[in-house]
Amino acid sequence: MAKLEQTLNGDFDQILRRITDGILSGSTSASLEDSSDFQAGGARCSVRVFERYSYAGGNRVSMNVTLFQAGTGEIMLSAITSGGSQAIFFKVNTWGEEAFLDKLREIL
Repeated sequence: MAKLEQTLNGDFDQILRRITDGILSGSTSASLEDSSDFQAGGARCSVRVFERYSYAGGNRVSMNVTLFQAGTGEIMLSAITSGGSQAIFFKVNTWGEEAFLDKLREIL
């Protein structure tokens, strides 16, 4: 598992669109598996779950991206990848998870 947490400034919708478009166009095997959006009391939260095939690991890797903004303040991003390991009892070969997260870093 790999994780990226970052604070962003800008337009919430534009950032979300840039992330979604960038991930989907960044790999022929990338897909948007599901999404969720909600608002309450002036706060917004959007969750996206992406998946792609990792050639390095020979398996599929998922990435959960969450954006949160309270009012017009800074946007918090949390991205967590998973699924890159091939071992049964411990994690080995997590290159695919890091590579997926690196793609998000390029987009940001």
